[in-house]
Amino acid sequence: MGERIVIVGGVAGGATAAARARRISEKAEITLVERGPYVSFANCGLPYYISGAIAKRSKLLLQTPEGFDARYGVKVLVDTEAMEIDRAGKRVRVKGPEGGSWIEYDKLILAQGGNPVMPPLPGADSPNVFKLWTVPDVDRIKAYLESAAPASALIAGGGFIGLEMAEAFRERGVTTTVVELLPRIMSTMDPEFGTMIAAKLEEKGVRVITGLGLKAILPATAGATASAEGKAELSDGSLVDAGIVLLSIGVRPELALAKAAGLAIGPSGGLEVDEELRTSDTSIWAAGDMVEVVHKVSGRKVRVPLAGPANRQGRIAASNALGMHMKYHGALGTSVFKAFDGVAASTGLSEKAAREAGFDVGAAVIYKDHHASYYPGGKELCLKLVYDRKSARLLGAQAFGGEGVEKRIDVLATALHGKMTLDDLAELDLAYAPPFSSANDPVNLVAFIGQNDLSGYAPTETAAALTAALASAAAGGPPALVLDVRNRNEYEEGHIAGSLNLPLDELRFSLDEVPKNMGIHVHCRSGFRSHLALRILKENGYADVVNVTGGFLAVLADGGFDLEQE
Repeated sequence: MGERIVIVGGVAGGATAAARARRISEKAEITLVERGPYVSFANCGLPYYISGAIAKRSKLLLQTPEGFDARYGVKVLVDTEAMEIDRAGKRVRVKGPEGGSWIEYDKLILAQGGNPVMPPLPGADSPNVFKLWTVPDVDRIKAYLESAAPASALIAGGGFIGLEMAEAFRERGVTTTVVELLPRIMSTMDPEFGTMIAAKLEEKGVRVITGLGLKAILPATAGATASAEGKAELSDGSLVDAGIVLLSIGVRPELALAKAAGLAIGPSGGLEVDEELRTSDTSIWAAGDMVEVVHKVSGRKVRVPLAGPANRQGRIAASNALGMHMKYHGALGTSVFKAFDGVAASTGLSEKAAREAGFDVGAAVIYKDHHASYYPGGKELCLKLVYDRKSARLLGAQAFGGEGVEKRIDVLATALHGKMTLDDLAELDLAYAPPFSSANDPVNLVAFIGQNDLSGYAPTETAAALTAALASAAAGGPPALVLDVRNRNEYEEGHIAGSLNLPLDELRFSLDEVPKNMGIHVHCRSGFRSHLALRILKENGYADVVNVTGGFLAVLADGGFDLEQE
């Protein structure tokens, strides 16, 4: 007999650990305990089954208990919950369809993941209120949609699952509202990206409400017509149609078993593990959403509840449980999601997170077609780099657009892994042909902007920094002028209140209109013309000039400006 390996939890981390353990050892006795009815399923695919993009439910089921046993020789106990860990006796008490029993182990791997937060709201136990985390969850939602045919949906929470489900409900013809307590949806990204994502959702018919919470879920009025449905009351007392309600306000790590066993919990609230994913018990490893790991950029302990890291952690935990010494060096939190025909992605630290981590933060933004502008079909994307002004090291990146977004973020995730700088990014030799990119890829171009900022050749500021500068000037601080170098028709369609419009091609002949006794904040639509304008001003003796990175598009995404039209 080989070592007895017990794994608590299936799906991503646990199922991967079980398969890896068998590949390492044919002699090991491997038992996987899963509380739900499915050992391995495509959790990330659930919204797409609701929308109809994934037509067959069977496609979500990656492996069955019988299949796992046949292929890997792993004993799988589904509908079985681990109730207690006896660390001294090296055994786990489980409760399943046939009652309770103890399973002995030599090595134990915990991969219990997390659970959706279900707030104790009035009406939260109504039959039209759901969460989405498992296959039974998706079955219940789909059955309700087909039997009750609700005309409206309310989603509480503007994170990944909530926004993916907003698309799914709309694809089914359901009028959909997303409610987010924070000022912006997708709060893991910087605010301007939340604005862009919300605009895309609203373009597709999804109503987005931010800055308000969910207060109560109200049933349909007795005797109402078939078209009348339940309502949701928001924190300001307003009512929103809510024929079906999805609560997607967050996920907590599943730690009850670990805490009861006395395993150490880390500062971020996840199960504490070392770089080999070993817990405070030398015979217990852990992987997935329940653990805390090192963020590769900040060095801080964080929770990264994503499928990719969970799978890799499961592989490493199993390897080390069977005598290897593989190290898990941390995660970047790289993520991507689809919002209808829009794509949002990020990696590393946002600008806000980088400041909170203590970095001297710089940011560069570019709006650029995803391939050569002269080749038909180009889709404009917004790409933002966050970097350390002291070392020029890349700290993070975010992007939103139609096509080519995930490609750039994957490049930048690789750059983060390699601790690359702006200079490295500027020199990257990336694949180019007109249908795919430009001779200078957006990654190169946004790195150029950062280089120019740090060298002083073309200092930049974000739209948020411009807001702060104008507020300071209004309060008696250093005087500031916004110079808009777009064409007249662009300016007339909308501009920052009080800004001076001098189109780029007229600027050289109108320098007497630009004062030298105040800071000049120059912008165009996206940043390139204003870069040229900045260089003209610099060469003509203007010392205090800064380019608003991302231009007027960034101003619109920021949303904090008083705008005028003519």
